[in-house]
Amino acid sequence: MTSTETAPRSAEEHTELKRAIGPKLLLLFIIGDILGTGVYALTGQVAGEVGGAAWLPFLVAFVVATITAFSYLELVTKYPQAAGAALYVHKAFGIHIVTFLVMFVVMSSGITSASAASVAFASNFAAAFGIEPGVGVSLGVALVFMLLILAVNLRGVAEGVGLNVVFTLIELSGLLLVLLLGSVAIFAGNADFSRVVLFEGPEDKSFLLAVTTATSLAFFAMVGFEDSVNMAEETHQPSKVFPRTLLTGLTLAAIIYVLVSIVAVAVVPVGELAKSATPLTTVVEQAVPGFPIAALLPFISMFAVANSALINMMMASRLIYGMARQAVLPPVLGRVLPRRRTPYAAIAFTTALAVVLITVLSLGADDPIVGLLGGTTSLLLLSVFAVVNVVVLVLRRDAVDHEHFRTPTALPLVGVVSCVLLVLPWTSGRDVEQYGIAGALLALGLVLWALTVVLNRATRGTPRREPADVR
Repeated sequence: MTSTETAPRSAEEHTELKRAIGPKLLLLFIIGDILGTGVYALTGQVAGEVGGAAWLPFLVAFVVATITAFSYLELVTKYPQAAGAALYVHKAFGIHIVTFLVMFVVMSSGITSASAASVAFASNFAAAFGIEPGVGVSLGVALVFMLLILAVNLRGVAEGVGLNVVFTLIELSGLLLVLLLGSVAIFAGNADFSRVVLFEGPEDKSFLLAVTTATSLAFFAMVGFEDSVNMAEETHQPSKVFPRTLLTGLTLAAIIYVLVSIVAVAVVPVGELAKSATPLTTVVEQAVPGFPIAALLPFISMFAVANSALINMMMASRLIYGMARQAVLPPVLGRVLPRRRTPYAAIAFTTALAVVLITVLSLGADDPIVGLLGGTTSLLLLSVFAVVNVVVLVLRRDAVDHEHFRTPTALPLVGVVSCVLLVLPWTSGRDVEQYGIAGALLALGLVLWALTVVLNRATRGTPRREPADVR
């Protein structure tokens, strides 16, 4: 199914970073990055699109993600550097504006993902403390939460994978709790397992369109695996470790998601599940009413989505900082706190974008905000994934002097088609507001880029290439 190109390994081993990550830590990093807001917040909305067959969109999303993961595997083992899609696009085409657009789209996906997590945090906060949810309460909690993320980000967060192990185990505990208590209800005869095979999509959509619409949403739960390529320079023998570990992580996450969605629709009627802002909490409450441990799930959910928000806001701010340091964005966005050595300007900028998104959508959007932001995140990343699947074929002509994974040629071709189908409005069934949000973010990026070009020409500025000690 796959092959490996052989050559000396010395080039691959050359890196300025310490190689401290082995297969187990990498696997936990991948699983921890995938698990989070998607399954905790969107299971109900996915069920609302396809009925009891909610497991099907998660399965399709897994297939699409895995196909693209094969392309990432060839690229990350061929170029084991911490830059991701932007690096691969730059190597393939060498066109500045194209590289910038890919990088800015990835950054934007981090903001929309973190914004979705903040709204999900507000919903779980209300459930945990018995507060009646409403627009004012949800918006207030979400904004305060984003300010807390801002404070933590400014202080400087240790991104060690050891801490990620703790996060991952807590997130997993919540999903295992859902599976355990849901299974108790099923075996006790307090669930309707026949709902699992029933399709109940909207009347105005065909089966295929309903599945693609739900898959476009469920794909939000599968993203995160692409972040692992940024750990390549810190992983022992990446060409050997990455293929098996990444595919294992994706598969384990998909199994958990499919099982959770099956249990959810068996325990809770689809209509009720689709209306819930905290679907998994609803599942455990109905599975074993009054069971004390079930009360922990809203708190676990809060932790899971908080972790997703922090990781994404750190990623987004560091990308903005990096682009500013290379004079691709206005240099002011590259400023660093003298004492804390954190990129405060980029952190403030990305947080402001998230606050505006959350506020505008909370006050004006008709659809559930988490689904809208989650769908926008998957829209942005699927666009990048389509490009990555093209890039892997373009870079076949570029030989390297070390072993690397090679994906079958047919897979990137299938990957391009599948990603594009989940991006286009008439095949994905996406809400038009998702394209509006994505377009607004991209337009802002282009304005900033054009402003930087004008300023650089006026001042004859050159990129600053010396790295700052940013935490």
